Amino acid sequence: MKVMLHRFDLHMHSFYSADAAASPEELIAVARARGLSGIAITDHDSCGAHAELLKSGLEREDGQAVDGFLVVPGVEVSTADGHLLCLGTTLPVMRGEPAAEVVEAIHARGGVAIPAHPYDRWRAGIHEAVLNSLPLVAIEVFNAAVTSRKYNDRALAYAQKRGLAMTAASDAHHASAVGISVTGFELDSLSVADLLNAIRKGGQPEGQYLSRREAIKKHFGNFFRTFNRQAPPRTEE
Repeated sequence: MKVMLHRFDLHMHSFYSADAAASPEELIAVARARGLSGIAITDHDSCGAHAELLKSGLEREDGQAVDGFLVVPGVEVSTADGHLLCLGTTLPVMRGEPAAEVVEAIHARGGVAIPAHPYDRWRAGIHEAVLNSLPLVAIEVFNAAVTSRKYNDRALAYAQKRGLAMTAASDAHHASAVGISVTGFELDSLSVADLLNAIRKGGQPEGQYLSRREAIKKHFGNFFRTFNRQAPPRTEE
């Protein structure tokens, strides 16, 4: 089978996150239009987007692509120690639990745990002392929405020092930011299982920061969401 390079945005939010405005379907449409092979929707402490996409047929339980596009299950957990991405599986609500316990739960379900925007003290990045204690295989070294570029530099240095695989992502909270930063992987097939194996081995981060316009939209995310009539009722805690 021919190995192909596929580009993924592995960190983004739909309107199942309280501070984001786009529907899961909008995120997929924009990612397709920008030539991505897939996305991971990682809402804050919610897997509601994936339940919706499974019902609509845009995501598959077996982890295979739909019409040549892969939606990766995931969630961004607000652990007691900071934000942690879960990729490749969903989780029950674990908000406020220690990061070590969340990593253990992710690994038990076959997923990959990736600290999101580590070192970013304004956005709940996990501190290095905690990172050192976690059994990680990968870390987000480029987040397009960090409050200071030095935080990405520090994440990159940490990954290199520890020999961790690296990812880059948009952290999009609006569909217009999808694909600003991506990670490239050489895959035998377009599936969640193959992607997770590739993440563990290491991909090719491609970093670009949010434009001023996108940064403002993200900063005022709750304001924009208030006027987004598509937003679902907030029923999850």
